[in-house]
Amino acid sequence: MVLQAIKYSPGSLQILDQLQLPHKEVYQNITNVEDAWHAIKDMRVRGAPAIAIVAALTLAVELYNKKNSHGSSHQTKEYIVKQLEYLVTSRPTAVNLADAARKLEKRITEVAAASQGCQGGLVEDSYIAAAQEMLADDVQDNQRIGSFGANWILKLSEAEGGRQVSVLTHCNTGSLATAGYGTALGVVRSLDKSHRLKCAYYTETRPYNQGSRLTGYELLHDNIPCTLITDSMAAALLRLKGERQNIVAIIVGADRVAANGDTANKIGTYALAILAKHHGVKFLVAAPRTTIDLGTSTGEEITIEERPSREMTVMKGPRTRTDRGGEPTVDTTVVEEVSIAAMGTQAWNPGFDVTPADLIDGIVTEVGVFEKEEGRFDLEKAFAHDL
Repeated sequence: MVLQAIKYSPGSLQILDQLQLPHKEVYQNITNVEDAWHAIKDMRVRGAPAIAIVAALTLAVELYNKKNSHGSSHQTKEYIVKQLEYLVTSRPTAVNLADAARKLEKRITEVAAASQGCQGGLVEDSYIAAAQEMLADDVQDNQRIGSFGANWILKLSEAEGGRQVSVLTHCNTGSLATAGYGTALGVVRSLDKSHRLKCAYYTETRPYNQGSRLTGYELLHDNIPCTLITDSMAAALLRLKGERQNIVAIIVGADRVAANGDTANKIGTYALAILAKHHGVKFLVAAPRTTIDLGTSTGEEITIEERPSREMTVMKGPRTRTDRGGEPTVDTTVVEEVSIAAMGTQAWNPGFDVTPADLIDGIVTEVGVFEKEEGRFDLEKAFAHDL
């Protein structure tokens, strides 16, 4: 059973607190936009698709539980727009959040215009329905991304006699980062489902360790063959084990894809793309069309969030003990912070980097894989497709 990071029913929303993984599964109630803003900012929920879904559903829960308390249809619309604008400030790099807010605002603006002079109930109901549709659509889109991406990778394998393939992934792009199934990790799941996956290598993903904490947790939960590496081992992995393990692709997610294909993703993605090019390994970006921002021409225009130095100089986790037999055990009742840098260390901590389009071989969406034509991506074609 695939992990469920978001639990929603009308009037109720719970998120799996990702800061307590992999050692504890703790669901937290999200009852209002303040709760959601802090959950996103603190990274208790993370991943561009999941952030957008949680933000949208939070406001749906708030409206459901406070029906007809915001005045007329126009006043209700204004209230919703203000709350959406506030939620967008929680994670500016993630385009899915801003895109969801725009779509929801458009929907309620149309309803409000058609119901002038009425109470805001119609606007509230319209918003709630639209947010619930986003939840259902995200899961279906991720399953399509997984299928298209796996088939694209297996074509590489067919050229080599149909051997099982291994892949490398970065950060966490699975059920914990989406409404379900995952983007890049959805591709891994689809490969495993087809019995063609030899091993999924995954990076630790410093400084927040989304790989070791979250991706490893998902892969082990689903019994998918996997091996953890530190971020700095990727080059050695491709050089020393690439051929033997048939590592044919590096698959990553995205927080924003510019119109030319430049991709903002978790810090370290750019370095992996350079390594892939050097070692002749395909580099695949997996993301729904909501991550593609045609209004952003190139990666130069993408705002990169810089996070606190403390995330690099301190690590947090449960205490471990070693029994007489030398086996480690984890004491989840005691969580400690450990300093891993000299006192007074100043750290530069960008949350993302931008991978140039010329290092990317394919961008897989819910409507297919897009490759460069005459040296450039034409991502407008992604929006010419109907599901």
